[in-house]
Amino acid sequence: MDLDAVADELYGLAPGVFTAARDERARAARAAGDRELAEEIRRLRRPTLSAWASNLLVREQPDEVQRLVHLGEALRRAHQDLDGEELRGLSAQQHQVTRALARQAGQPTARAGQPISDDTRQEVQDTLHAVLADADAARQWAKGRLTKPLSAPAGFPPLSRQPAPSAAVRGTEPAGEVADREAASARHREQQEERLEQARRQAADAEQHLHAREADLTAAEEKLSRAEEEQQQAEQRVDDLSRQLKDAESAKQRAREAARRARDLTRAADRAAHADHLAEQLPHTS
Repeated sequence: MDLDAVADELYGLAPGVFTAARDERARAARAAGDRELAEEIRRLRRPTLSAWASNLLVREQPDEVQRLVHLGEALRRAHQDLDGEELRGLSAQQHQVTRALARQAGQPTARAGQPISDDTRQEVQDTLHAVLADADAARQWAKGRLTKPLSAPAGFPPLSRQPAPSAAVRGTEPAGEVADREAASARHREQQEERLEQARRQAADAEQHLHAREADLTAAEEKLSRAEEEQQQAEQRVDDLSRQLKDAESAKQRAREAARRARDLTRAADRAAHADHLAEQLPHTS
């Protein structure tokens, strides 16, 4: 038993059972003589509902984890070099990607018997926004051991712009330095465009993939809804059959009682007829 293995196990559990499981693992470590491990386990904090949903998302969709982490890296590289219009376009894509993933986070929690509310889903989306904006947040999330939602930042760091040299300065510079600077500026612009294009491709790829997953999720939800409806109909049929069975058993019991009474009446009539017959056989006295 080691702390990583225990933490991986515990942070996949629903918050409602986390504490009891954690304390049990701590007792087991103490019983094995490892008091230090027992204390480390005891210090593990129970996750909030949204943190647990984020952890399940990481565990059940590792491909999405890598896709979002790589998208965040590309966005952070490109962010410093984008103008306002480009930023708005990428921000819209970020919102669509994180919203779709947050919606998908509700699927494993529902299977575990713990559906999440809209507020909890928003906390998951805030966490995913933080993952895109901050490398440390991405590393925390990718471990699948969050104890609370990550705060959604107000935005990426402000744009960094270097002022262009003034005409007066350019006029005093040697022609070779001007050419070198312009060549460097051209290379920088090409790098900006490459980073932006990479960010756009990754955002589009993530968005397209998530749309496909959303379609699968919608189909699964519809299938579940049909299954629940069929289950309700089956339960109703069972109830109807149960009532019919009870009615049949009651009718059977009444028929048995009627048959018993008929047999009793028949036996009584037979006895009376036999008595009459015996009376007729006896000699009459004057």
